[in-house]
Amino acid sequence: MDSASLRSSTRRAIGRSSRRLARVVTEYEQHKDDARRQLHRSTPDLVALARKHGTDKWGTHRYAQHYDRLLEHLRDEPVHLLEIGVGGYADPARGGNSLRMWKEFFPRGQVFGLDIHDKSALEEDRIRIFRGDQGDPESLRRVAGQIGRLDIVVDDGSHLSEHVVTTFETLFPLLEPHGIYAVEDLQTSYWPEWHGSDDRDSPDTSMAMLKRLVDGLNHEEFVDEDYEPTYADRHVVAAHFFHNLAILEKGTNEEGTHKRSILKKRYGTG
Repeated sequence: MDSASLRSSTRRAIGRSSRRLARVVTEYEQHKDDARRQLHRSTPDLVALARKHGTDKWGTHRYAQHYDRLLEHLRDEPVHLLEIGVGGYADPARGGNSLRMWKEFFPRGQVFGLDIHDKSALEEDRIRIFRGDQGDPESLRRVAGQIGRLDIVVDDGSHLSEHVVTTFETLFPLLEPHGIYAVEDLQTSYWPEWHGSDDRDSPDTSMAMLKRLVDGLNHEEFVDEDYEPTYADRHVVAAHFFHNLAILEKGTNEEGTHKRSILKKRYGTG
């Protein structure tokens, strides 16, 4: 066999080996995905876990179904989840239902709670509870520093608009890239008795903040040349709204714009 034939034969053999290896890798990934799906089918979804643990995320509210859909892809990950508000008010022995639900939903996760009252008696393996004030940015930063990494934040705390806004402005920048931030019980945004407002155009409520975030998703399309994008404008990449619940996804919101080529008269590009 001459050298040219040998090289050709070698290339064919390498090609066959590469294709076989590719098939093996593909089959392995398919089997792994099938096993993961089978495992998830055999484990309770978040609605079932909410019922089991007696959290109001199912029953009083209908939040669990939405969390299940938007957090399921993280179920096997070693996430750090912080929930603001442990429940049970001042009684040190009551509350923690949601924390126990999250612990079971994320079998490799670490679950953290923050409450204005001392709830340390409710701690257990993979559940740690801090005492702090969500209306105090320094308190929030201290807790976040002790946790070390924030993948998911759930604000189920006081539900007062000023606290919701303070908590978001403090913790969202500390959230990991591709993290999830949720705000519950947004009905209080419309209730003056809960520091909300019956004026739906009021700029000071938690819903007003969330509406601004929706505008911020499209900040690159603003024609106000003096507008400076906020941190949230640049890092909220999706906003999901449900009855009394908002779930935000974090990422890099820099897709670009074609406004200068379309608005030629405004920008003198025609």
